[in-house]
Amino acid sequence: MSTPLESAAHLDDRPDLDPRLARRAATALALAALLATAGFTVLGTVFQYPQILEEPVADILALYRDHQAAVMAWFGVLVISSALLAPAGIWLGRMAGGTLGRWIAVLGVAAAVVQVIGLQRWVTLVPGISDDALDPSSRAAAEDRFELLHTVLGKVIGETFGYALTAAFTVLVVVALRRSVLPGWLAVTGIVAAALIATGVVIPVLEPASLTNFAGYVLWCLWLIAVAVVLFRSTRPGRPTGSP
Repeated sequence: MSTPLESAAHLDDRPDLDPRLARRAATALALAALLATAGFTVLGTVFQYPQILEEPVADILALYRDHQAAVMAWFGVLVISSALLAPAGIWLGRMAGGTLGRWIAVLGVAAAVVQVIGLQRWVTLVPGISDDALDPSSRAAAEDRFELLHTVLGKVIGETFGYALTAAFTVLVVVALRRSVLPGWLAVTGIVAAALIATGVVIPVLEPASLTNFAGYVLWCLWLIAVAVVLFRSTRPGRPTGSP
């Protein structure tokens, strides 16, 4: 069975990109980036996210209750943003074809799933925990439950697995699109963004990596929008495949 990188060697022989797949993938990538940017911006303002997660659980839940409707709504936006990686991965995978395309689809869906699992707790689980924490008799158990969910669903599944899968997905998309429509500077930008995102895996043992990880996600969102623009341009009638 060939590896994804070996499969990429045959991309020069592939036909032009399917315009319908290119437009669908571009739309999903652009929406994912725009929704993520909006979600993190608003949550940073109304919920001090993600810095709030460094505070005591009681303070986190108190601020959550103060702005619960807005926090739930905007975490819902982040869930949708993350979920869009699944269809984007499937459509990009079909564009690439072969083993490389299958890996892109699998990693796109996997990255979407783990991030949705991590983020959905703010919409589905934390409201109940927040209410239980108001009762002195159940406060300690509620805070312990929050810590457990934050560690397992948030840090391990949503973040660590999410960082690794998103970085790998990005690298394979660069490999696939570099031989068709992606200009060199945008390919390099994607690799840099993936490398910075991947540093998030070591955050539990190297806290400064949170800064490089954050920078990676900012760059990645800009990269997604740029890739979407390139894909849309590639669907213009008469535009040759591989033109930047």
